[in-house]
Amino acid sequence: MDIESFYEQNEARRESAEFEFGSEWTDSADNEYELSWVEATGELYLMVEPDAVVTEDMFGDFLVSNEPVTDLTVVVIGKVASLAALEDLIEGWEEAMLDENSLAWLYERLPQGA
Repeated sequence: MDIESFYEQNEARRESAEFEFGSEWTDSADNEYELSWVEATGELYLMVEPDAVVTEDMFGDFLVSNEPVTDLTVVVIGKVASLAALEDLIEGWEEAMLDENSLAWLYERLPQGA
């Protein structure tokens, strides 16, 4: 679902504190994801942006296009009751995130059925 639909489905998400756990997670196809946790719902989710369009202006400066909100895809991958519990589950994430197909590392740590 897109990010706006994600928040519209549950207003508690919009009003809640969120904690980001990196934006360089990758899958086996080398797509990049951002990992976040919503305090009010306990939801751990991944967000992926489509590849941004990079152009060069007449002065040689590079410009990155802003993607519409509807192009930001969100997938809830689990629920974790507290920030402390999540931090315990994914201890070492900063280094692991930089490995190839780092989502495999992440999924191994999530509770079964998440």
